[in-house]
Amino acid sequence: MIDDIFKGKMEARRKYQPYRSGDVRSQFDRDEARLIHSAAFRRLQSKTQVLGLGESDFYRTRLTHSMEVAQIGRGIVQYLEKSDNFSMYQEYLPDMALISAICLAHDIGHPPFGHGGEVALNYCMRNDGGFEGNGQTLRILGKLDKYTEQHGLNPTRRMLLGVLKYPASYSSLINDNFYEDENNPDVPYWLFKADAQKPPKCYYDIDKDIVEFIFEGFDEKDVKKFTAFESKKDKHQGTRFKSLDCTIMNLADNISYSLHDLEDALSLGMISREQWREHFKDNASLFDIVENLDSERVEEESNFNCLTRKLFDDESYERKDAIGRLVNLMITNVEIVENGSDCENPLLGLEVKLEKEVEALRENIFKLVCEVVIKDENVQQLEFKGQKLVIELFQVLAKDPKRFLPKSTKAIWINSTKNVPVENHESVQARVICDFIAGMTDDYATKFYEKFFTPNKGSIFDRL
Repeated sequence: MIDDIFKGKMEARRKYQPYRSGDVRSQFDRDEARLIHSAAFRRLQSKTQVLGLGESDFYRTRLTHSMEVAQIGRGIVQYLEKSDNFSMYQEYLPDMALISAICLAHDIGHPPFGHGGEVALNYCMRNDGGFEGNGQTLRILGKLDKYTEQHGLNPTRRMLLGVLKYPASYSSLINDNFYEDENNPDVPYWLFKADAQKPPKCYYDIDKDIVEFIFEGFDEKDVKKFTAFESKKDKHQGTRFKSLDCTIMNLADNISYSLHDLEDALSLGMISREQWREHFKDNASLFDIVENLDSERVEEESNFNCLTRKLFDDESYERKDAIGRLVNLMITNVEIVENGSDCENPLLGLEVKLEKEVEALRENIFKLVCEVVIKDENVQQLEFKGQKLVIELFQVLAKDPKRFLPKSTKAIWINSTKNVPVENHESVQARVICDFIAGMTDDYATKFYEKFFTPNKGSIFDRL
């Protein structure tokens, strides 16, 4: 049982900020409002989800994706609240404002150009603490956003716990042998295999103070169990557990990118009916769990054939209905179980997941999206273009920061070494440049790049 003292600790912030006169909102309402009004959240409108920005006004951006994740996250909590099967867990579930804030925030740390930008920044930072999108989310919320001078949005402890997707530091998880040595003088510094430069899933060592604040009030034994990680041969090590709230957000994210990226791909014609049927030729029975299709079937049509017809129908409302049915199936087939950590505190010891057969369906759908869409050579070419752009920007700014950084960022770069040992100056200043680039939208990064490298672009009157 969560007592009032513990609830108070979960609503605490790193910096105490009293309510303004007449403010009747809960602490989690305040979290949600701060997030929605933040610059980092607005920038998601011009960051790539999967398909490149400008390809169409239909396809999802990081912003619309985050809004859909929040809607699904709220739906999961509402289902669990109203289900008799999980009545014993009611007091542990997040309220609507909290889960909305966590879900809306989950991608604000992603850099321009999706995973291409993430790999690029980690490549540039691999000897200075690395770069990882989820770790950057925690950093923005806890330090970088301008709502406070030093504590970012200054969220509640429970919100920070909800976005802490990987509770271990970069240095504890990194396997240097995983990174391929790219010091070949015959190959440009920006040319490498992306898979060999992916970061460990982590938070940054430089943000350890945020994580220490998150776990204040939890039993030390629980924290030790919860933050355990597993070794992986020839890979970075990985964390094992997420908090209860984080598993809801993570599941909502998984549902969204599996089904909504599928919808975008179908609309673009990137997945054909033949590819769909071939992919599920041995697994069509996975769709038998979809209910309420009797009135939608043609004669004795199977669930798989009925949904296939709807997904590939020329009428877009049929596709929307099929996607909606699949989203509903997943929201209404979640369960709360122990996560295997043996933590006594329910926020650390419980997880929300899909029932086994529904998860198998989701994984199969995502596998098709991954193979046909994400790994499509045209998508990968766009990702590589962004990857190269980010690396070249970093190299220019890091080589002569006093000359090229904007005034406000230059001031941060200069002041970053105060009270820092000399041997760490280079790393903390590299982090400032990394933060600057990571915060860019796709459009801003492109225009900033053009000012440096495109002769007929940019003038002293161009203000970005």
